[in-house]
Amino acid sequence: MKEINEDFIKQLQQLIEANDEAQALALIRDMHPADIAELVSDLDTKEALFLLKLLDDETAADVLIELDEDQRHDLLDEMPNEAIARQLEMMDANDAVDVIQELDKEDRDDIIKHIDDVEQAGDIVDLLQYGEDTAGGHMSTEMIVVNENLSMPDCIKAMRAQAEDMDEIYNVYVVDDDNRLKGIFPLKKTITNPSASKIKHVMEPDPISVRTDTPIDDVALDFEKYDLVAMPVVDSIGRLVGRITVDDIMDEVREQSERDYQLASGLSGDVETDDSIWRQVTARLPWLMIGLVGGILNALILDGGDTNLLQILPGMALFIPLIGGTGGNVGTQSSAIVVQGLANGSLDLKHAGKHLLKEVWVATLNAIIISAIVFAYNSIFPADDNPSKAHITSIAVTTSLFCVILFASVFGSFVPIMLEKLKIDPAIATGPFVTVTNDIVGMIIYMSISSWLIGFLPTIM
Repeated sequence: MKEINEDFIKQLQQLIEANDEAQALALIRDMHPADIAELVSDLDTKEALFLLKLLDDETAADVLIELDEDQRHDLLDEMPNEAIARQLEMMDANDAVDVIQELDKEDRDDIIKHIDDVEQAGDIVDLLQYGEDTAGGHMSTEMIVVNENLSMPDCIKAMRAQAEDMDEIYNVYVVDDDNRLKGIFPLKKTITNPSASKIKHVMEPDPISVRTDTPIDDVALDFEKYDLVAMPVVDSIGRLVGRITVDDIMDEVREQSERDYQLASGLSGDVETDDSIWRQVTARLPWLMIGLVGGILNALILDGGDTNLLQILPGMALFIPLIGGTGGNVGTQSSAIVVQGLANGSLDLKHAGKHLLKEVWVATLNAIIISAIVFAYNSIFPADDNPSKAHITSIAVTTSLFCVILFASVFGSFVPIMLEKLKIDPAIATGPFVTVTNDIVGMIIYMSISSWLIGFLPTIM
């Protein structure tokens, strides 16, 4: 395997600039499509197109599939529809749909017209009717299917005929005369039961399957739960229409993880490092504006209204970062646990109340421990030379910290649960939304408790 480094890329670019097709092809001929795709990502669009034209349609199709969506979109914009159509013919129907969905509808229709393989074009058109986030939108129609009434010799003959056009064979699906899924025929049975009269006598009945409209997130959970490598997809009346393989699911899980991570980080859209400056600004700015509003509200709270608390108890200012930071951290932890539970299926919305109650107990214990540590610190290192003011500050900080931790934990758990019920991505809850809210509420709690305690200050002094 050739190592892709700066020297290799520079050598290839020199060959492209010299229009030396033979040497450029010789340089990449033995490379895996995934490695070629990595190489293409380091070239500009013009150089990448030069390279793709050197490859046969099948290899070029594999490279396109491996490319990042943005890079692939840039290349497709520069390619003639006839060339795109030739490469779509080389792909599995579900991969072809993933590619063609990135184009305008007008281009889609024109490309499909240029696909010579009528069956492939039909499969693509059929798959385009399903939503991108459903099982139907990710399934492949390439699979081996046999009738339950076939004898073993006829079954093997049918399997051989269909296997010629298959890249990978995970399962053989068994259907009845109406094409309804009845079972799975393990290849092992061809050895252990070579004399079976009919396939239906040796198949594994009632296989795990999903409907075309099943959300892809639920499909991913089933793959994990049952340790599957492939799963049949059926329509509303149980007819077999396709299959989903583990590599399709892994791609979806990776993309979902990236989306959730970016949402949790305060990015309002899918952003890559090579995106334009304006694209990155528009993705980051909305949550930064929310943070700005939160900061202004905190400033207004700190202003103190009728009584300037910080002038009376200047030691309070030392603990403002502690109150805000602790509330934000606790809220993010709580929401992250809930989001993860909702994503992997370990948390059912029916048991949300039980989880919230558990979170209250966890928060209470954390609050007691952290508040006790802060109280001990204030006892050793008082925040004010005046003993009465130092005592009031210590009580205010300790009590506020306890209340903030309790609120942040419950709020951080409650928000993603509510978002999930409202069909909104709960990953939003792990980002700046919870952090900013907890900052504001935490400061309100801190100022309110301090204001109340100041009323006792004259009597103490």
